[in-house]
Amino acid sequence: MSQRIYLSSPHLGALERGYVNEAFASNWIAPLGPHVDAFQAEFARCVGAPHALALSSGTAALHLALQLVGVGPGDEVLVSTLTFSASVNPIRYLGARPVFLDSERTSWNMDPNLLSEELEARGWAGRLPRAVIVVHLYGQSANLDPILDVCDRYGVPVVEDAAEALGSTYKGRIPGTLGRVGIYSFNGNKIITTSGGGMLVSHDEVLVQHALKLSTQARDPAPHYQHSEIGYNYRLSNVLAAIGRGQLRVLEDRVAARRRNFAFYEQALAGVPGISFMPEAPWGRHTRWLTTLTIDAAEFGADREAVRLALERENIEARPVWKPMHLQPVFSCFERRGGHVAEELFENGLCLPSGSNLTQEELARVVEVVRAVPRRALRSVH
Repeated sequence: MSQRIYLSSPHLGALERGYVNEAFASNWIAPLGPHVDAFQAEFARCVGAPHALALSSGTAALHLALQLVGVGPGDEVLVSTLTFSASVNPIRYLGARPVFLDSERTSWNMDPNLLSEELEARGWAGRLPRAVIVVHLYGQSANLDPILDVCDRYGVPVVEDAAEALGSTYKGRIPGTLGRVGIYSFNGNKIITTSGGGMLVSHDEVLVQHALKLSTQARDPAPHYQHSEIGYNYRLSNVLAAIGRGQLRVLEDRVAARRRNFAFYEQALAGVPGISFMPEAPWGRHTRWLTTLTIDAAEFGADREAVRLALERENIEARPVWKPMHLQPVFSCFERRGGHVAEELFENGLCLPSGSNLTQEELARVVEVVRAVPRRALRSVH
């Protein structure tokens, strides 16, 4: 069998190895250390945020962000329904309830019109949410200006989940830095990785300092171990931060490689009936962290699942678009507004292999399988 092609594998180089060797040579193996401090400062400069805090995961960052904007038991939080469960789980950690909002088709992200209608209705009813989480999917920013405007009008803080969108832009600005708090992920499949890790950013220094305290078991400033609030063990290790420093230096190279992957797929599959790629919204740069498309089964001659299974038979990893949160058994009891756009994207959407270390030959293998699926389906009918 041919060597496996992964959806989005880590892509490391000599820079990362050099920084890690420094960590070992200095014996800074325990959590915290000079690479953590440097990674935070370098990341803050990269995205244009004055304050950044390196954490053990993007989920940990989101958990702290929600707690620090005041989310607690019984509160409601509006959140994109088309996302991964890690965007929603921290709401439940805090005893709050998610309310799911549908996507718009331009970016596949939260629909600002639905958000505006929902906040207006809730304002009249006297039940505004404690926060709004806007998720930037697959390397593309949501339409932030109308989202931020309506949330500001109603005094609702915006938390940006930019776990999938590092390297993207919104009208020349960086998604993740425009709301009250933003979070990023450095999981192994992300555009840059620290194996596992995340970052919290904000313009609010007091908020970030409080997040720092909470992430280190909420120790009070005392020579002994004293605690006046519940904390967490959420800090990033010095070794993983060393990897992150090397990765951050090649971020633009990684974005360029993934955009080249997309361009290859777009050209190679041009004219194939029924295939449409996720649009690049007019307001910014899409990193194409994942190349994502939809398949019209009637036009193409086979559905999304047939394509995914055909790729898997050839040892090629592909995945459906995120299953909307309102369809997940664990979240099915919560409110939603809309949902048909997200459901359609899930039903027809597929993510193709998109790693920045893919070769032209590997990309060609993927295309060959995709193009052959309708012919195989037709032969099976006859």
